[in-house]
Amino acid sequence: MEKLTPARMSQSIVELVFVLLGALVIFLGATQRIYFYRHGLAWLVLSVSMIAWGLIALAKPGEWWAKWQKWNRGGSLMLLGTVMLAMIRVPFLWVPKLLIVTGVILMVRGILGSFLIFKQR
Repeated sequence: MEKLTPARMSQSIVELVFVLLGALVIFLGATQRIYFYRHGLAWLVLSVSMIAWGLIALAKPGEWWAKWQKWNRGGSLMLLGTVMLAMIRVPFLWVPKLLIVTGVILMVRGILGSFLIFKQR
């Protein structure tokens, strides 16, 4: 078993934050206790910037062993941005379901990221 270094510990705490954030978003989507203006310019800018940030994360050169971590981070950001962008156009009744989808994406990103952190040698 490998030693838990401070770098791995901080990375795993960040991934735990994503799991907890995903659980919170799922809860808020399921209880429909969150209200935001999804037709505003700020939501559009945030959605497009999440997609762009994901593309930048995928395009960055990195170590060969961190390839899957890069795909996990960049892919999840692109998926989040796409779902957020879709929230602009869907009927209001679909928004809680899409919030649950974003929460699941965040949780899967955190769980998969933790697995990849502890798998690396």
